[in-house]
Amino acid sequence: MFDSLSDRLEQAFKGLSGDGKLTEINVAQSIKEIRRALVGADVNYKIAKEFTDKVKEQAMGTRNVLSSVKPGDLMVKIVMDEMTELMGGQAVGINAKGNPAVILISGLQGSGKTTFTGKLAKFLKEKKNMKVMVVACDVYRPAAINQLSVVAEQVGAGIFKDIENKDPVDIALKGIAEAKKNSYNVVIVDTAGRLAVDSQMMEEISNIKEAITPNETLFVVDSMTGQDAVNTAAAFNEKINYDGVVLTKLDGDTRGGAALSVKYTVGKPIKFISNGEKMEDMEVFHPERMAQRILGMGDIVTFVEKAQEQFDEKEAKRIEKKIKKNKFDFNDFLGQLNQIKKMGDLKSLMGMIPGMNKITKNLDVDDKAFGKVESIIKSMTPQERAQPELLNMSRKRRIAKGCGHNIHEINMFIKQFDQMRKMMHQMSKNPAAMQNMMNNLQNMN
Repeated sequence: MFDSLSDRLEQAFKGLSGDGKLTEINVAQSIKEIRRALVGADVNYKIAKEFTDKVKEQAMGTRNVLSSVKPGDLMVKIVMDEMTELMGGQAVGINAKGNPAVILISGLQGSGKTTFTGKLAKFLKEKKNMKVMVVACDVYRPAAINQLSVVAEQVGAGIFKDIENKDPVDIALKGIAEAKKNSYNVVIVDTAGRLAVDSQMMEEISNIKEAITPNETLFVVDSMTGQDAVNTAAAFNEKINYDGVVLTKLDGDTRGGAALSVKYTVGKPIKFISNGEKMEDMEVFHPERMAQRILGMGDIVTFVEKAQEQFDEKEAKRIEKKIKKNKFDFNDFLGQLNQIKKMGDLKSLMGMIPGMNKITKNLDVDDKAFGKVESIIKSMTPQERAQPELLNMSRKRRIAKGCGHNIHEINMFIKQFDQMRKMMHQMSKNPAAMQNMMNNLQNMN
């Protein structure tokens, strides 16, 4: 996420590392590099200039007051604060109160509206304990209705669709009526997109909004389009005056222009970000946390929140007892892997840990890393999973054939599992070490 921008900003701060304090000369040089980094990230020059002018003013105002702080560290802090303010200052919630609450989703075709609709339904269902229905109002692409149906089933949301009806306003009104009849708390209306902004599209989304009077209107934008995304956001806002922005595809080759510019340009907050294809790959947008990520500082708060969402205290106590008895088995191991996978995209998660973004930047890290382990375990019989000591050579050969891996890979995995199991059992004999390990499981799962 924003790797190129992060690298260029890091270089801008490095120029201050050998200096004892901030001066007009080193501040001016650093500001010049920061401005270049922002423009290179597709931030409008006017915004980049105004941003760096504020940073310069802050830097020159604090250079003598905070003489004990290293110049590079001080500049990072100033840039982080100003970047946080540029992106909105603080997180802004979504208005999902009503009978039912109605949320209208808008955006261009290909921006990820339908996928986000599913993610939002899952978020409201699981985080807010709400009963959610989605309404399919894209009457131009049959595949869009099918996609929304799959997504709704995947997240456990209700769906209203009328395939023969070609009037999106009528479909939306009927969907809301159906939701009210069946006591749904929230209705999310997924609308059609176009390849570009046009009068027909704007008129249609405007008519839908006027008819259903939504509690919340969200504009979904592809963050990979940079400044074009900001221009599109401005055009939509002039027509429908939406309440917030959703940035999608942050897991792709995102330069950062949209995230840094949209609040300044449109005056509307970024409410959510989406960084993957899974339904779990969505977060509430926190400007300060995003600034930390851009500056290569990680986002440990979001990481811990994701871990806590998956942490099961009863399960942890059960695992602890099995470890003490040296009975930790493949079923337990598979359960731990599944908990990690539920937290979201693996590379994005690793990037939230301070310092890990540099390590993972050039690595091909994805959820397929778990595939080999899962296929090996799932090729075992229930008895073998529960009793690892049963695995003799003939059983290993059968497992190798079942999962498509060679016998060397099976032996290597089982050896590593045995080593881990022994280490965990030995630690369980030391109460302090065991407690520390369980705390790590809770926080890092």
